Amino acid sequence: MNERPPNPPEKQLRDYYETLGVSNKATQEEIKAAFRRLALQHHPDQNRNSPEAEEKFKEINEANGVLSNEEKRKAYDLRIKNISE
Repeated sequence: MNERPPNPPEKQLRDYYETLGVSNKATQEEIKAAFRRLALQHHPDQNRNSPEAEEKFKEINEANGVLSNEEKRKAYDLRIKNISE
């Protein structure tokens, strides 16, 4: 028989708004300012021997990559809404 395996559970999404410290109603300007502030704070060049800062920097970049792009942000918001229902 041609049985398909069950779909894997939905990957837990990070809260990108929380990562950047902004509300889900934040403007693009607020997102940009939060990203710049956090990126400078956690940049690997500023924290040479801190793997935690490097990981946080990657999370900040990932969050900014989604929230600063209108299409990606809308898709992200829709996924968050669907998961919470």
